[in-house]
Amino acid sequence: MTAEIRKDAEGRMIKSVQALQNELSRLRTGRASVGLLEPIRVDYYGAVTPLSQVAAVAVADARTLTVTPWEKSLVPIIEKAIMEANLGLNPVTAGEVIRVPLPPLTEERRKEMTKLVRSEGENGRVAVRNIRRDANHRLKELLKNKELPEDEEKRGQEEIQKITDRFVSQIDAMIETKEKDILKV
Repeated sequence: MTAEIRKDAEGRMIKSVQALQNELSRLRTGRASVGLLEPIRVDYYGAVTPLSQVAAVAVADARTLTVTPWEKSLVPIIEKAIMEANLGLNPVTAGEVIRVPLPPLTEERRKEMTKLVRSEGENGRVAVRNIRRDANHRLKELLKNKELPEDEEKRGQEEIQKITDRFVSQIDAMIETKEKDILKV
């Protein structure tokens, strides 16, 4: 019974860490990243579609992304979607290819980004701790209903705490790495 609770908690914690990783990959550092354009949606024949499903997005160099639409008619639509995404990007159309140069980050913007990274990290830690709380609550319920001996409940809580500590340290390492990326000029 405790193994099931532990496994469930660990699986949910893994998903929380992956969600944080996705959020951090969308934050812009000084380098070009395909994940930067991931949240952009395009009106494709009346359906709102992710950019990656209507065009090839690639990193041309350290400061430039290229977007190559599958259909030539999508070039102005994609260009407009990138401008309206509020990412501070100004796409440039060169025939059928849209180039998206990334402006260098100012010092002020870098500091804002590190605050945002820390905030996302704290959200990730809170999510992991909430999962720990839920798992411990389930163990206490089993103890209260006399479905679990007291020593096994304590052991289960200790295991869940070890798992929690492991994921919180992973989150801390991710945050530290992302902050270094952002502050690197």
